Amino acid sequence: MEKINVVQIGCGKMSKYIMRYIYEKEGVVVGAVDISPNVIGKDIGSIMEVDDKNVLVRDVKELDALLKEVKPNVAIITTMSFLNDIEENIRTCVKNGVNVLTICEEAFFPSNSNPTLFKELDSLAKAFHVTITGCGFQDIFWGNMITSICASTHRITKIKGSSSYNVEDYGVALANAHGAGFTEEEFSRQIATYNGLSEEEIEKLKQNREFFPSYMWNVVGWLTDKLGLHLISLKQECIPVMCEKELTSDTLGMTIEVGKVRGMNAIVTGMTKENIVIEVECIGKVYTSDEEDDNEWTIYGTPTTTVKNEKPNTVELTCADIVNRIPQIIDMPSGFIPTSRYKEPKYIVKDFWE
Repeated sequence: MEKINVVQIGCGKMSKYIMRYIYEKEGVVVGAVDISPNVIGKDIGSIMEVDDKNVLVRDVKELDALLKEVKPNVAIITTMSFLNDIEENIRTCVKNGVNVLTICEEAFFPSNSNPTLFKELDSLAKAFHVTITGCGFQDIFWGNMITSICASTHRITKIKGSSSYNVEDYGVALANAHGAGFTEEEFSRQIATYNGLSEEEIEKLKQNREFFPSYMWNVVGWLTDKLGLHLISLKQECIPVMCEKELTSDTLGMTIEVGKVRGMNAIVTGMTKENIVIEVECIGKVYTSDEEDDNEWTIYGTPTTTVKNEKPNTVELTCADIVNRIPQIIDMPSGFIPTSRYKEPKYIVKDFWE
């Protein structure tokens, strides 16, 4: 069986693990691109912290030419959090007949936040006979783990979840999406603009590709799809997490002063036709020295069950999920397919074709 060939789009903090895991599962990274002059020209081995692989990072402007040259099975995008921001890269991959996996959080279930672009990309993927999918930490720890517990519950009244992560671990794009380093006024103007909007106002923004969801917005859509539930209302509130003592952010390259924003608590609440409430929050912030990642969910009903993941290694879990999904995306039907429509996630023991 031929090896799976992968192109890496974005060579920041996440790519170190993704590319390393691909090689350890007997795949090959045949190309990589980035926008940073600090990374372009480097051998991917230096990013992976292993021996050179004789693959140099190229400018993202060369993506189309690179894909035509190396003809990969899959491209992995690890750059931005919103679908609008990775649209061009997705289109380039699809038009070259390359499947796309991405950790873009909105891509996890984009039909409930950016339906116009989702439909366009879905149609494009079908026309070129490839698949687009978003996955990562949420695929397991906000998704399949939760629906598995639901499957062992007789009757459910509420699903409540909370997850905390350090924005320092993911790069500038995610930190900016959480308002880290903003003033409170900037946060209110740029991020909390949807607080209190009516469903009609949000729907108009969605149709015009102007709605920027918190990560749990898409997770609620995924959960209801996987569970066969039907949403009748969905709202979100974004609350700034303020800096109470001076913090240094290496990712942002700045010191966050007391009284400025160090992150965001986004609360999303959905009501379903089946009278099951879904209330979930994600808390992304620049951590103080005593804070750690945390993930806790409770399924209320008969019986009530709580699952808690203390100190999950969110970065490496995200990267492992992406890599373990590679064989499945190759076998999926064409289109923009959320993992709620996939087979259950599978651990790859040795190599992709075991």
